[in-house]
Amino acid sequence: MEQETQTPHKRRVRYKGKYPRKFEEKYKELNPEKYKDTIEHVISKGNTPAGMHISIMVNEILDFLKIQPGETGFDATLGYGGHTKAMMECLQGKGHMYATDVDPEESAKTRKRLAEQGFGEDILTVKLQNFCTIDEIAKEAGGFDFILADLGVSSMQIDNPERGFSYKLDGPLDLRLNPEKGVSAAQRLREVTKDELEGMLIENSDEPYADKIAAEVTKTFRKGQKIETTTDLRQVIERALAFLPENKEKKDILKKTCQRTFQALRIDVNSEFEVLEAFLEKLPDIMAPGGRIAILTFHSGEDRLVKKAFNAYYKEGIFQDIAREVIRPSAEECRANGRARSTKMRWAVKA
Repeated sequence: MEQETQTPHKRRVRYKGKYPRKFEEKYKELNPEKYKDTIEHVISKGNTPAGMHISIMVNEILDFLKIQPGETGFDATLGYGGHTKAMMECLQGKGHMYATDVDPEESAKTRKRLAEQGFGEDILTVKLQNFCTIDEIAKEAGGFDFILADLGVSSMQIDNPERGFSYKLDGPLDLRLNPEKGVSAAQRLREVTKDELEGMLIENSDEPYADKIAAEVTKTFRKGQKIETTTDLRQVIERALAFLPENKEKKDILKKTCQRTFQALRIDVNSEFEVLEAFLEKLPDIMAPGGRIAILTFHSGEDRLVKKAFNAYYKEGIFQDIAREVIRPSAEECRANGRARSTKMRWAVKA
């Protein structure tokens, strides 16, 4: 008699102490459907559960977009699907939503999760491609009545050390939104010259210590040492700023310099400015008359590009109205979700 083959039981990751600290140890947070009480507790403390993303400025976005049943919309960055779901709920089962994402792993999870919540292919089409290809999607969809582009990196990517997005977590220095394409940040550092790196840090994140960091990176490679992990790069930055006096301010300067350096590298390896510029250039041809667009930016470089494009289209009469000032998340939202603090929202209406 043949024995039945059984799938071996997979034990959860063991951890030291009372509470899990590492991303992979937080098994309850990584299973939100099963452990809802844990998720609610983490969020109530102003934190984002591991493997999740809390959508920013949802009410402000919906208030502006004024989505009506039967309309066609586009979400440039699917991510965890929070914004997408909120917009689809406004459609009330009528109309269609298109969404793009370049992260194959997270987009597959989100597509499955939304389908289980009743948002299947009849109302949602997900494309595994960059949002700057919106013109290709518009050929299939027609003009879009409403568009959202949330340009922030999802918390699922930031919190997973294997993705290399955070200087706080040790992992491979990758920073790619799609880890299957392009070159990693570690490889990019090996390829650029000192002057190129300095220029990248200034252009992508207004880094005041760009010259010092570029010099230390070059010095590190010249010594035959490697910069392969997030910790390696953080230590390079610490050495570059060793000249600063040891006081309370230095800790804050180090933190902000690490954030800006990682941001500059991420923008570079993902060609984020080029993608955004291509997307903005295509808006006049893919928006329906009276169509609305809202864009969330998270640093000055992005906001400058959006502001410049919106102002130009308004002067040309392509847009009938634009936001005169940026809209910020409420103080209450910033307290509940610290990652909302740097968000700026701009909107425009097609003529």
